[in-house]
Parts: sequence; structure tokens; C-alpha cells
Amino acid sequence: MSDTVIRVENLGKKYIIGHQTQERYTALRDVIANGAKGLFKSFRNPKFKPVNYQEEFWALKDVSFEIKQGDRVGIIGRNGAGKSTLLKILSRITEPTQGSIKIKGRVASLLEVGTGFHPELTGRENIYLNGAILGMSRIDIKRKFDEIVAFAEVEKFLDTPVKRYSSGMYVRLAFAVAAHLEPEILIVDEVLAVGDAQFQKKCLGKMEDVSNEGRTVIFVSHQMSAIQSLCTRGILLKSGNLYLDSSSQEAINVYLEQAYTLADDIPLAERKDRGGSGKVRAYSIQILNIEGNEVSSLQSGKDYSFKVGYFNQTNEYLNDVVVSLDIFDDKSNRVLLFRTNFTNSNLNLDNKSGYILCNIENLPLAKGSYRLAIFFSHADAETLDYIEDAVNITVDGGDFFGTGSEGLPSHCKILATTKWSKI
Repeated sequence: MSDTVIRVENLGKKYIIGHQTQERYTALRDVIANGAKGLFKSFRNPKFKPVNYQEEFWALKDVSFEIKQGDRVGIIGRNGAGKSTLLKILSRITEPTQGSIKIKGRVASLLEVGTGFHPELTGRENIYLNGAILGMSRIDIKRKFDEIVAFAEVEKFLDTPVKRYSSGMYVRLAFAVAAHLEPEILIVDEVLAVGDAQFQKKCLGKMEDVSNEGRTVIFVSHQMSAIQSLCTRGILLKSGNLYLDSSSQEAINVYLEQAYTLADDIPLAERKDRGGSGKVRAYSIQILNIEGNEVSSLQSGKDYSFKVGYFNQTNEYLNDVVVSLDIFDDKSNRVLLFRTNFTNSNLNLDNKSGYILCNIENLPLAKGSYRLAIFFSHADAETLDYIEDAVNITVDGGDFFGTGSEGLPSHCKILATTKWSKI
């Protein structure tokens, strides 16, 4: 079809993952001995894998779809579903292992902080550089220059090398460049989460304007409300496969249904859909009431403790560990965030395993269904473990205000007491 701008057929991307045992000290005789043992065992057992081996991992497999001019497509899926890999292939950053992809028109991508800008160049120079990469003339870039700068709100720092920009400034300028230099196809990843709420709203409005001008927008986000407001079509990826290609609302409904089912059906210790280095792994979570008993449903205004069990794979004591518990509503909007470094309460983890306790007083959640994510990082730098939908939470109401009122759960998920008076 003449209005098809992207055609993907049987797309696949394979990575080779190497595995090896970690030892503190290995002598030459150990290397020779291990090699001999591996050779002998492989003759006796063809399924035996030696100490060091490689395996194939398909980040994408047999993915096919078409995107037409002016489509606003939201790509959703869990960690490891293949979203980022797909966007890198569409942006021509990486090559597919199999299949074909045909793109008609210029593509501008905003995939992660740091992509597309030269850190030693100034903001001004990077605007012209990116325009040139997109094939625009200097006159065309100059025509859009003031609009880009105004949108990004970085006038004072235009002649400063971007390596000195904050992550927020960097993203604002990168998005402004990508959206204003008139690409036929605009690809935006979750990177917008770095910006503040006002800027995110402005970006969504700009992407809608781009689409209304007849250009194509592909948007990846974990915020279902953003996908719902911007996109008319949804592509749901699952374990590298295209699971659903439908309306954005239907894709969101299926994604959320799977999220709740996953937390109920698979024990936390067996979950594979994780992010982070893997040096620490959360293996259990319990919600305890004030008496220390595990509960399956909560009441607004009551006190609770979240007890997280962890394994430390490093076998070393880890200091200054950040732990975060994120609570999301039924639209994947983050409504509460409990984090150790907010209160200078970073933790020291035992060298083998242990438990972490987070005590919450006067639970401010209104009646409804929620999901909780667990996050570990070392000194707020290296992500150790991140797992979405670790547990489902049901709040059955409660007397938060002491008046018998549950608030308005359909309108607001967070409860807070106030004092009213006439003056």
C-alpha cells in the first residue's frame, strides 16, 4: 500500500550469551582439568554443558506488522519483551538477525539519554548536527531553530557543551530536536519519564500535533494513561513475540490483565522478567498487619509492613543499598513511592540473604486494586534488581477519615486529612 511507511516481516534478533563459572583464583592445572572433565562428560552425556558455554537468546522472533502514515502506535510489554530491541532496529541502530524491514521516510528517534548528541559539542552545534544527519539543509534547520530552543527551554545553555547538561535538560533538547526537524516517522522511548510532569504533557501534545500533520508516531511507555491518551493503536509484545496488534485500549486491557495474573501465578523467586545486574534478587514479599500476621487485603488508614526477602549473589556485604517499593494503580500510574534514600535510610545487605522491612503508617490508598514493584540499586548507581508486578494489592476500603467515608476511589486513589474552617 502506498500509505504504508513501515513494513516488518518475520523480524528476529538473536544474541549470543556467554556463561562461565566465577572463581576467585584459577590455576593452569584447574583449566586443564576442567577441560578434560568437560570433554569426558560430553562423550558420556551429549546434553552436558561444559563450565564455559554459550546459548542463543532471541530478543525478537517472527514479528510482523505494518504501520501506515499518520498512525499513532503504542508499543507495550513487560521488561524483556523486546520493545527496546524493536525500536533500535526500526531506528537502524542495530541490524536484525532475520526477516526484513522496509521504512519509507526520515526517522527521528529518542531512545535513551545520551543517544544522538555529541557530548563535547554545544546545544547549538548538536541541533545543526542532528538536522544534518536527518538530511535537512542548514536553511531548514535555521528556520526551526528558535522553535526548538523555545520548546526545550535551554536558551541560557545553548553554547554550553551538552555533557554539562542535567538529564532533564538533555531530554528536553533531544525531544525538541527530534520532534521539530520534520521527520516522517518519530520514535520515542520511555526516556520522557526523566522530564517533569509539565514537560511530559507538552511532549504528548507535540506528538499529537506531529501525527495530525500526517506524520507517524511510535511511542513506548509503561504509563498506560499516556498510551491511552496519545495512541490509537497498540502493539503488545510478550517474550519477543507479537502477542496482540489491536486498538490501544484493547492492548492496554490485555497487558494489565496479564500483569495481575503473573503476580498471582508465578512465585517471586521464579520470575524471569527482571531488570538489573542480578547481584541481588528479591525472592519473596509479604504484607503484614500490625500484629505481624500476613494479610491478603488491606484497609485504608491502617498500619502495615512490607517484608521483602532477598538473596545476595555476590557473597559480600553490600553497603549503601537503595530499596524502593513502587505502587501502581489499575492504569499503571505510580501513585505511591517508598524509597530508602528519601529519608537517608539506605541499607547494608548481608552477604548471603536476609529480609528488609518497610513500615507504613496510616495507609493512604483508597479502595481499589494495585500492583507493587521492587527495586534495588547500589549507591543509587548500579541497578541490582527490578521486578514489576511483584505482588497484587487489594484495598477493601476502610475508615481512613474516622467518619465512615471511603472518599471517591473512582476519582482519587490517595487519601489525606484536611481541616476546614470559615474565615
